[in-house]
Amino acid sequence: MTVADPIPAFSRFIAIDWSGAAGKRYAGVAIGVCGADGPPRIVAPTHRLWSRSAVFDWLVDSLEQEPALVGIDCAFSLPFDVAQRYFPNPDAATVFDLWDRVEAVAGAEPDFAGGGFAAHPDYGADFWRAGTQPDWYRDPHRLTERVCRADGYGSPQSPYKLIGAKQVGKGGLAGMRMLRALKQAVPDRVAVWPFDPPRPGRTVFCEIYPRLFLIRAGFGLRKIRDGAAVDTALAALGAPPTGLSGAVTDHDADALVSAAGLRWLAGREEVWTPPTMDARARRQEGWIFGVGDRNTGLPAPGA
Repeated sequence: MTVADPIPAFSRFIAIDWSGAAGKRYAGVAIGVCGADGPPRIVAPTHRLWSRSAVFDWLVDSLEQEPALVGIDCAFSLPFDVAQRYFPNPDAATVFDLWDRVEAVAGAEPDFAGGGFAAHPDYGADFWRAGTQPDWYRDPHRLTERVCRADGYGSPQSPYKLIGAKQVGKGGLAGMRMLRALKQAVPDRVAVWPFDPPRPGRTVFCEIYPRLFLIRAGFGLRKIRDGAAVDTALAALGAPPTGLSGAVTDHDADALVSAAGLRWLAGREEVWTPPTMDARARRQEGWIFGVGDRNTGLPAPGA
């Protein structure tokens, strides 16, 4: 998308709290949905918990409806300071070439798991996978992660770090596999921002970082685990209350607040064309929706 392109219009906003965990179904996956107005709601899985394949099936079915803006809490790419070495002509490589490489290595793993890529002898040496931080590991980050930190919206982890509770690498690899499958299954209905132009009639997928929405709603680094706090965050993002009471999982809370946050941001031009986004981000590394737009007059973190 360029400055001359119109801002996409959506009537649905979907936020997915994602997981790269091993297994069949995951407590860490949640889907929040809201329309053009009204409060967000949680989409209940068919079974007790979501699998990644069930999320894929639900998304394919949802593409039959009006185009939506879909945010997924995972990295859509890897830092190309490292990943460029995977390609004979790094300057010509795109994120889609990386997705093809991940699929070629991890495609036999069930439920879009991508951990096999990080364990493969040709690629695993770039990932911190066990033990204390190795001497060779430099904690590489994409530009969008560095700008997110500089803007005060939290500290996204490097996709190459597979250690600790906040690791995001396996979730990112699983997300890349699912996005690739979505583009192949319904190519005329899917655009992945910022790599694809968000043409009319297409559901647009973007990368989100739920902490960004929580910080903008005044919650800092705190997690939300009850319905009243969810409604407080929603009010800061211009959304009506859900009316939930009692305990709410932090995954459901992230999905609800992020769905409302997507709606709150989607009509603002600078969010789609952040001045800090460079050509590498548009072609290879991707961008976190809402990062780098601090010149728009939007509330600063905690305001």
